[in-house]
Amino acid sequence: MFDAVVFAGGGNRCYWQGGFYEAAAHRLGLAPARVVGASAGGFAAVYSLLGIGPETRARVIGACDPQLKNFDFAAWRRGEPLCPVGPLYTELLHQTIDATAFHRLQQMTDFQVAVARLPRGLSPSLGAAIGIGAYQLEKKIFHPVHPRFGRAIGFRPEFVSARALTDPQLFREAMMASSGVPPFMPVTHVSGQPAFDGGLVDNVPVDPVESIEAAGGRTLVLLTRVYKSIPVVRGRTYAQPSRKVDVGQFDIRNPDGIRNAYELGLKDGDAFASALGR
Repeated sequence: MFDAVVFAGGGNRCYWQGGFYEAAAHRLGLAPARVVGASAGGFAAVYSLLGIGPETRARVIGACDPQLKNFDFAAWRRGEPLCPVGPLYTELLHQTIDATAFHRLQQMTDFQVAVARLPRGLSPSLGAAIGIGAYQLEKKIFHPVHPRFGRAIGFRPEFVSARALTDPQLFREAMMASSGVPPFMPVTHVSGQPAFDGGLVDNVPVDPVESIEAAGGRTLVLLTRVYKSIPVVRGRTYAQPSRKVDVGQFDIRNPDGIRNAYELGLKDGDAFASALGR
């Protein structure tokens, strides 16, 4: 039914995508030739395609605790990361994407990870701060599905194909870079240069699927926000949550929020498949 699937970014909101895919994929007969993911949406795509959503969520929910700190200044003074979510996500990527999982993904689909390159002349810290500020400002004021400020100030999209990589560590690094939002996540290098959250250009990364749509193929885009206005694009179907996914993007203190995001995704995925008569 769909030739490509796009997983938008959104931090913990992306567990909605995991629930949606789990509920709808079999009923829709999803076997996409291309999958594109940005930020945590890329991770949702990984565990969804591998069919390991339940154990992945159990691992994540088990690691979250209201007693934890999202900002650990004592650790920062010791020279450790300010935000524990970064090391936790690094560990999660290692637990999820071993050599076997990586090769399975390569065989299943053309999996592409969206990253952003900085405007020329900006340091990683300054560039990331400008990019995050522009993204948040545009989303707050204009609420676009596909933001434009990032491109306008010089951020450049880049897509890393899993099939072009020979080592699962390179894929894990691309995944980490795709979520690279300092101070929450560390700055990661891809092909020898710093790369950042693909959402700094467009957290709904549709560039790689436009050729499929132009050839008559169909794309399913899984959003993580509720939008007032959805673009109308030939060959493209957007699916969004039925209500706001109420969990912080990088919050490791709210296991119930992650669980609720997943359960809402299950409900919405089931309703989506039913609406299509599947």
